[in-house]
Amino acid sequence: MATTTLRINLNDVNAQFFKELKASVGNTAQVEIKVEDTKHGEGLFSEDQFWSIIDLLDWQKKQRAEIMVPAVSALSKMPVSSIYLFQDMLSEKLYQLDTRRHADAYLQKQEDGDLSVDDFLYVRCAVVAEGKVYYAEILANPSAMPADIDFEHLLSLAGDAYKLKTGREFVYSPLFNYETKSNTDGWKN
Repeated sequence: MATTTLRINLNDVNAQFFKELKASVGNTAQVEIKVEDTKHGEGLFSEDQFWSIIDLLDWQKKQRAEIMVPAVSALSKMPVSSIYLFQDMLSEKLYQLDTRRHADAYLQKQEDGDLSVDDFLYVRCAVVAEGKVYYAEILANPSAMPADIDFEHLLSLAGDAYKLKTGREFVYSPLFNYETKSNTDGWKN
């Protein structure tokens, strides 16, 4: 697979550019857009916007899918780039909680004492879903890591918003791998 790098000023990117690009490279080519000269996503989607979406989770609802509706709806009304950047920020937060210290605290509260990589991920999702203040508390104090909450549905928020906005499936590899034990520095002894 050959790769071609194009450097283009954002002011020169328009529908005609993409039409000509598609005509020259064909329908099967993949395009990666990289924004330079900014911190990742800076100015496109902020930390405050991320937490404002999280704050829209409706905990008054009983069904997990219903809890997500206001957040999915709000994110779907934003530009597609914001949906991608939301997923990147979520991946980073889950990655930051993926440490041996957080896992040890989680395990101490488990009856069976076994680390289920999926369950530990879903607990980390719940920590983020609880909001900015709770997330910051748990990040700073790993011994407070809970074991009795989970919210796997958070992983599908960006995908659901993307599908609502575009009608297509969300195919995206986020900036951070948030699978349990992916944060190798966090798992060092």
